[in-house]
Amino acid sequence: MNREATTRWLVPVLSLTGMLSSLQFTLFLPTLPEIPAALSVSANDATWVITVTLLTSTAGGPVIGRLADLYGKRRVLLVSMVLLVLGSLIGALGATFVAVVVGRALQGLAATVIPLGISILREALGREKSNSGIGFMSATVGIGSALGLPLSGILYELGGLTAIFWFSAVSGLIVLALVFFVTPHSPDSYDGRFDVSGAILLSILLTAVLIAISKGLVWGLGSTSFFTVLAVIGVTLPLWLARSFTTSEPIVDLRLSFSGPVVLINTASFFVSFGMFANHFLTIHEARAPSGTVIGLGLPAITAGLILLPATLALITLAPIAGKLINRFGGKFTLALGSTIIAGAYVFRLVAHEGVVIVTVGAFLVGVGSAFAFTAMPTLINDAVPVHQLASANSINTVARSLSGSIVSAILAFLIVATPNPVDSDFISQWGLMLSFGVTATLALASVTLTLALPKQSHT
Repeated sequence: MNREATTRWLVPVLSLTGMLSSLQFTLFLPTLPEIPAALSVSANDATWVITVTLLTSTAGGPVIGRLADLYGKRRVLLVSMVLLVLGSLIGALGATFVAVVVGRALQGLAATVIPLGISILREALGREKSNSGIGFMSATVGIGSALGLPLSGILYELGGLTAIFWFSAVSGLIVLALVFFVTPHSPDSYDGRFDVSGAILLSILLTAVLIAISKGLVWGLGSTSFFTVLAVIGVTLPLWLARSFTTSEPIVDLRLSFSGPVVLINTASFFVSFGMFANHFLTIHEARAPSGTVIGLGLPAITAGLILLPATLALITLAPIAGKLINRFGGKFTLALGSTIIAGAYVFRLVAHEGVVIVTVGAFLVGVGSAFAFTAMPTLINDAVPVHQLASANSINTVARSLSGSIVSAILAFLIVATPNPVDSDFISQWGLMLSFGVTATLALASVTLTLALPKQSHT
């Protein structure tokens, strides 16, 4: 394949990798109630099928990003896709709880393909030509996770958990072949040393943080297990910080990560990602809640997922427009615009939230804002860091987004317990839903404030 043809196919192929990896976060979410019976485990143990993917994607992100900067982004991208296929095959063929958890853990490592793809596009296409492609690649986080919700129900009806794993395996093999032939060979590796000790400490730290977030309410905040995890965080955090500041080539360059522009971008990314993930969880919650409740539409799983379809289409269609806005006005303006739209969407949902049309419009508006915001975030990161740290910096930005999604899930679980619906205690109350909308709107406005505080040179 000649260079021109390769360039033309680069964005769609890399975007496919992003969508496939993002699907893994929600493909099993609607099946959670069926997992205990299917795998002969308790409901508490079944949640590990979801949690382990979040753990490996978040903990593995910075490590794999650093490996990509050292040994080549294309090479590490291919390895990530192989891990996704391998994990899918283990889950499909194993048919046991252990096999499913191992398979899901390997699938989670493939989440790193998004920051890797963003870095490859920036290097291969240059700044202006890559902005639209990078925006679409970044938006695949929302596109894939939204598509996974209705697709999960279809696959499960066809063949249970095994069908979901086989879908990921076959799709992964196809995408792996496309990546091999389309992604250009380039001397994108750099001299340096991989900090093994720092990688181990960071992986333990991030794993402990996510376990505390996702399991704290299940175990109880006063439980021995929760305090053990807190102790692990208390020990590993200072050790990792000391290691990062004393070694010459850390896994995460904290001096760069906490520099003015980068820390503002990552914090804004956390807040705006909260809005996108909350859109998935809260919209599905409204759709699935029984119609006898004040907030519920009483829709089946497949129909409920379709309510998010307009928001997903917004992410797909608006990314190129957002790229043009970045080229003309800069990433700072585009991120502020997206954050403002998300804040406005949640204010709208706060005052108008009854009926399928209203819920769909509210979710769609969040999708519009997310399209602009998610296009701008990686562009701002790429402009703020040196080229030999592109993959690492984008991986840290992805970690900020992943943590945001985990916290959204934990907060929703807390609100269901703290403010149960009087008609059906498995769902959130109207007051809890309104509180969620209000908090999410506030965080989106905080993202606007942080974005406006960025220095001008961060988007020039």
